[in-house]
Amino acid sequence: MGISECLPRLTCMIRGIGDPLVSVYARAYLCRVGMEVAPHLKESLNKNFFDFLLTFKQIHGDTVQNHLAVQGVELSSYLPLYSPAMDWIFQCISYRAPENLLTEMMERCKKLGNNALLLNSVMSAFRAEFIATRSLDFIGMIKECSEAGFPKHLLFRSLGLNLALADPPEGDRLQILNEAWRVITKLKNPQDYIDCAEVWAEYTCRHFTKREVNTVLADIIKHMTPDRAFEDSYPQLQSIIKKVIAHFHDFAVLFSVEKFLPFLDMFQKESVRVEVCKCIMELFIKHQHEPTKDPVILNALLHVCKTMHDSVNALTLEDEKRTLACLINGFVKMVSFGRDFEQQLSFYVEARSMFCNLEPVLVQLIHSVSRLAMETRKVMKGNHSRKTAAFVRACVAYCFITIPSLVGIFTRLNLYLLAGQVALANQCLSQADAFFKAAISLIPEVPKTINVDGKMRPSEPFLLEFLCNFFSTLLIVPDHPEHGVLFLVRELLNVIQDYTWEDTSDDKIRIYTYVLHLLSAMSQETYLYHVDKVDSNDSLYGGDSKFLAENNKLCEMVMTQILEHLRALAKDEALKRQSLLGLSFFNSILAHGDLRNNRLNQLSVNLWHLAQRHGYADTRTMVKTLEYIKKRSEQPDMTHLSELALRLPLQTRT
Repeated sequence: MGISECLPRLTCMIRGIGDPLVSVYARAYLCRVGMEVAPHLKESLNKNFFDFLLTFKQIHGDTVQNHLAVQGVELSSYLPLYSPAMDWIFQCISYRAPENLLTEMMERCKKLGNNALLLNSVMSAFRAEFIATRSLDFIGMIKECSEAGFPKHLLFRSLGLNLALADPPEGDRLQILNEAWRVITKLKNPQDYIDCAEVWAEYTCRHFTKREVNTVLADIIKHMTPDRAFEDSYPQLQSIIKKVIAHFHDFAVLFSVEKFLPFLDMFQKESVRVEVCKCIMELFIKHQHEPTKDPVILNALLHVCKTMHDSVNALTLEDEKRTLACLINGFVKMVSFGRDFEQQLSFYVEARSMFCNLEPVLVQLIHSVSRLAMETRKVMKGNHSRKTAAFVRACVAYCFITIPSLVGIFTRLNLYLLAGQVALANQCLSQADAFFKAAISLIPEVPKTINVDGKMRPSEPFLLEFLCNFFSTLLIVPDHPEHGVLFLVRELLNVIQDYTWEDTSDDKIRIYTYVLHLLSAMSQETYLYHVDKVDSNDSLYGGDSKFLAENNKLCEMVMTQILEHLRALAKDEALKRQSLLGLSFFNSILAHGDLRNNRLNQLSVNLWHLAQRHGYADTRTMVKTLEYIKKRSEQPDMTHLSELALRLPLQTRT
């Protein structure tokens, strides 16, 4: 016998099963197997469904009711046992079913009494579009259902789930909401209420304005506040607020919803509250494309960010701190008062006091205030009035006060340098000196290793990079009239000299080499670059012989340190390091020194021989260097280099 004959026969055989609960699961299994082995025989499956409808009234018959009474089982506990099987049957029948079949199935359901259970399965299995277009019809059927065993609020919840996926006719939307909420708001059990309200909150957000949303939020607060019922429903409340903020991308409108912040106050468990605040900030950063100064938005988001910040404690993971700081920084960057710079600075002052425990936020605030000072300079085209000069000094003072509160030492060093550059650009010379002195005094505190992305790394490469940037700035910093010639360079050299360097490291000598580059640039009649409206030492001294003499003394002192280190390497048998450093020092003299000076000329020759003495020099590099010297000697005023080239032999390795 083929499958086409077996399916109808099995369908009829199930009628003989006396227990309706067992019968419905047998039909569900038959639908499952039928869809798997013979999906083309939908007619037989449809017959199974209509056969089921004929026997559905058994559920409410005297036999079943008496049996339940004997077993002591409530109807409200018994009827939901049918739902999984009925849902599966309806899904199998409705899969790719034509519209007329679904309409016929719905009409047959209407004719059955006490059909709440059946109606719930229909709304769970049928296509959302089919349900949505007939929403008022379904509401009429729900009204006619008996409350016995299967409450109406579950039917409205099932209807709401469909309306979250498909839109009903526009003219019916308000009536649908009123009919549903009229039932939902009368629910006494908080859990039943919130299960329904969660579903219909999305429908309200999708189709209505902030007025209706505010009404729904107010009703939820009214139902969930007594006896602190909200404490047992945080997942549903979270879902509601996510739906609200997902549909209101205009945050001015969102925060003007009167009951939004009171709704937020129901999240009194800190971990849940912080998660909700994070969701709000993530959507703000995603959807707020223009800077804002709206006081409603600012006050609300300051409250949200403060909540996130205050959750940080000693046990908070670094990843969590980083996430919270990133969200708060996203908010800080989006706040702009336009040309009202004083109001902008006031906001940054308030933010510093509110977010003092998150270092990345303080760093962002320092950068923002520095940018504010530079924007002021740009507006004034560098010509500060008394008022703007006082304002940029206030910005600079903000940075000077805030930087010491940071923990990361290289963060402090780099921000001292940045703020000093901002002060210098705004002609705040004494403030710039204070920043640079603070950076110099901080260098001795640099530890040997620092934490980089969770791993301990040597700090010397980072210190070397910072000092290179620092030297570039020192070129244009004018000397203080009361502190003598090149006082900042001298202080920096003292710190470098006293710093404890690794025995196997040559970074100290590399730094001394960079100092020579700086001193060479400082000895020029006109410096390579300047800060507008700031007189550097080339203007202050005008090539004065005393200044140049002091510069030369520093050069000699630094060169002495380099040569002593080279001699020490020979004693330690570190010949390869000696060769590399010797060639590096030679290149520095070639690039920055005046080789017409006999002593310097002879020193360069000695370094050339030193680099090759023990066979560690790279022959290709030496050849290219010599070719460069010969080519450069062809330029005007460079003929002395041709004589130098004759004194620089290339040694062959034996």
